[in-house]
Amino acid sequence: MKLIFIHGSGGVGDCWHYQKQAFPEADTPDLPGHPKGDICTSIDEYVDWLHDYIQARKYKEVVQAGHSLGGGIVLLYALKYPADLKAIIPVGSGARLRVLPLIIDAIRSKLEDRNGWLNDLVAPIYATVDEKVRQILLPQFLEVGPAAQLNDFLCCDKFDIMDKIGLISLPAQAIVGDQDNMTPPKYSQYLASHMPNCKIEVIGGAGHLVCLEKPREANAVIEKLLRSL
Repeated sequence: MKLIFIHGSGGVGDCWHYQKQAFPEADTPDLPGHPKGDICTSIDEYVDWLHDYIQARKYKEVVQAGHSLGGGIVLLYALKYPADLKAIIPVGSGARLRVLPLIIDAIRSKLEDRNGWLNDLVAPIYATVDEKVRQILLPQFLEVGPAAQLNDFLCCDKFDIMDKIGLISLPAQAIVGDQDNMTPPKYSQYLASHMPNCKIEVIGGAGHLVCLEKPREANAVIEKLLRSL
């Protein structure tokens, strides 16, 4: 069994800082264009890239965890390539991932100002994360840049598999923070109520970055799922 963590919009593999510590055999790849390689312009393209990535490494019985955009990738992967997977863990995600136009516009306004984008739009979101981890992540986000984040949010905004989610019969464990304002708990509750083998864990005191904000609680949920398999 191979555990793979897929990061969110504009992110990097190190966004799974605490999960890399708890599950040292797991893989936490940087998605293409984050910052190396050619970025994908749809969640469907990201899924095909991930499929090729898994096949090239001959991973078997894969358990995929994905945050936000990564959760969309994991869910669509489960529809396209279910035979590759043992289970899925959508984190702060959903079957539809609309993005507020004001967020899109704010990123567009900073495309030529990376430092302004990082300081004004990204760093405040990570204010709830331990400072030592912030110091690891923020320089990497700066290298990835606003264009990649904008691309990813546009991918999310076009994503909608609400009418197909019931076809996913794999074991699934949705995780969400009770204070998540970007992908509120109702998104994960929709997954749990429409996917026949999906459970939900709402973690108290956590926002959208639940696995960075409440790593002990999130890791315990992941560990419980793995033991059940």
